[in-house]
Amino acid sequence: MNKTIRGRALAGTALALAVSTVLTACGGEDGGTSDAGTAKDSPSARPTATVKDPLVATFDGGLYVLDGESLKLTRTIAMPGFNRVNPAGDDSHVIVSTDAGFRVLDAAAQNLTDITYEGAKPGHVVRHAGKTVLFTDGTGEVNVFDPAGLADGKKPEGRTYASAEAHHGVAIELSNGELLSTLGTEEKRTGALVLDKNNKEIKRNEKCPGVHGEAAAQGEAVAVGCEDGVLIYKNGTFTKVDAPDDYGRIGNQAGSEASPVLLGDYKTDPDAELERPTRVSLIDTETAELRLVDLGTSYSFRSLGRGPHGEALVLGTDGALHVIDPETGKVEKKIPVVDKWQEPLDWQQPRPTLFVRDHTAYVSEPGKRTLHAVDIESGEKVTSVTLPKSTNELSGVAAGH
Repeated sequence: MNKTIRGRALAGTALALAVSTVLTACGGEDGGTSDAGTAKDSPSARPTATVKDPLVATFDGGLYVLDGESLKLTRTIAMPGFNRVNPAGDDSHVIVSTDAGFRVLDAAAQNLTDITYEGAKPGHVVRHAGKTVLFTDGTGEVNVFDPAGLADGKKPEGRTYASAEAHHGVAIELSNGELLSTLGTEEKRTGALVLDKNNKEIKRNEKCPGVHGEAAAQGEAVAVGCEDGVLIYKNGTFTKVDAPDDYGRIGNQAGSEASPVLLGDYKTDPDAELERPTRVSLIDTETAELRLVDLGTSYSFRSLGRGPHGEALVLGTDGALHVIDPETGKVEKKIPVVDKWQEPLDWQQPRPTLFVRDHTAYVSEPGKRTLHAVDIESGEKVTSVTLPKSTNELSGVAAGH
């Protein structure tokens, strides 16, 4: 990585927060009450205060909205069930995945909106080229919209696509209007296809068994994970990058516009109840080469992120944030953040979680009910807060606003 770029001084203060996050993957704990306002699962009773660069954390029974700089808990929203959160793509909203579908939370205004995308098993949420794409696993429906359209509180007009069959999938719209979406059924997933602006199929590749997850790299190279490597789509062409093992599953990836190299997980045991890998994958989308990096510690699907200059970030079960140069594969530093931990067998159970926004890495520590903000370049733990309940998922509004 360019040392001049890597050493660039932080813009503003150490917490001049703006954002980036990892997308969704597959993969609740105890209770308490908050002295911050509590809202029911309703868009009513709107608070007047606006939160800057808000974070949203899920807990067993609802959502916490926090100030992105101070980490102060500003609102508790009651919402039963297992919920997931992802940036909506603007500076105000977060997508909440519920049992009944996707709901839109105005995190800056600290309230749920009336905007919903109904459907069983809401899955991946992807942001790219100014568009947000929702994939509903239970129906195979894809919804694409401009997140700027959320500002008026109504569902934005957008593009829809119905997959041939429902499956656990993902989709992404490119800057030229092409839509890449996965192929599969509830029993088997095989690859991806590409549609033009009119939803007409123009490309297809079914050499990606167990396709899962996506990430976009510099130059708009998009990759989806396979059980034997990754499948890259760039400049109208699919390229398969084989794993060095017969079974080398890459299911979760993190990309950056600052780097042509994607960060992925890497698993080699198809029969494991839960594999706890110690190696991550680095996929160069320019050379179609795959490099493995052994961290000496395991991690989970909520451990991957990217820094402001393309740094590959992995939150290890050793409690440290591992900062990797994606070009060389060298672990440049390890930042101690939380206590040692072990990934639970149930993917819905809490574990330390990483959310990255600009120069700041936010890390939750469910066992202590804490949340930490870490300056990626200095390695300093800038702020920490203790919350009323243990949190599960962690997200916030998007970067660059």
